[in-house]
Amino acid sequence: MPEFRLTQISDTHLTRRHPKLTDNFHRVSEYIDATQPDLVVNSGDLAWDAPTNPDDFEFARELHAALPAPCRYLPGNHDVGDNPTRLGPTPASPVTEPGLQAYRACFGCDRWRFEAAGWCFIGLNSMVMNTGLAGEAEQIDWLGQQFASADGRPVALFLHKPLFLNSPDDAELAATAIRYVPMPARSRLVEMLDTVDLRLVASGHVHQRRDFTFRHTRHVWAPSAGFIIPDHRQEVIGSKEVGLVEYRFQPDAFEVRHVRAPGQIDVDLDGLLRGS
Repeated sequence: MPEFRLTQISDTHLTRRHPKLTDNFHRVSEYIDATQPDLVVNSGDLAWDAPTNPDDFEFARELHAALPAPCRYLPGNHDVGDNPTRLGPTPASPVTEPGLQAYRACFGCDRWRFEAAGWCFIGLNSMVMNTGLAGEAEQIDWLGQQFASADGRPVALFLHKPLFLNSPDDAELAATAIRYVPMPARSRLVEMLDTVDLRLVASGHVHQRRDFTFRHTRHVWAPSAGFIIPDHRQEVIGSKEVGLVEYRFQPDAFEVRHVRAPGQIDVDLDGLLRGS
């Protein structure tokens, strides 16, 4: 395959209770139907809050099953619960094995690897990191095996949480610890990533569009496909807008296009919670 076209969506937060988010998802679906990518990746938070409302999973599954392109999925904190961190409060909904099993029952494996256009594509479950659950060690062992068989191919990594804000050595702060892959799991993962030709890290979670390069790796934060978070709840890091990201991969090269589907609207979280 000389070219592989991938569309990343993220943080769809689907639930029957908020039709504005469903409307934005339908606009994304229409855009995917018009552009016909080879694959769609949802990088997490498919559901509004599956740990407290399992029906959100079923609703998200129904809508994603109707997308007019093949899909792969990764779990977010609103799908399976959040990571424990060294700083900050204990998550209200921590990651649990039953939560992971519920995700897998709806969306399949929470990690994956495939090859296309001379690239090695890897999807990781960032939510299991730092949990001490059996799946964390299993994923690390699995990832080592995938890297050992990459055979020099450039690697594109997808996960829900960004690795870091600006660099791997960023200090973990209580106010933002839940925003990035937590320590010490981050350090262990970065050490493993240094053993391969990592060209791209694609994530979501922050509900802001951001695109920067650290050393030779491009870091792309997909915005939410559903809603934006107002400034009084979250400081501005990138661009607060809804949308998606398109990628074109060719042997040893790739392009990124930041896109907003026609008809998508910047649903404000405060208004959403007020029901307006």
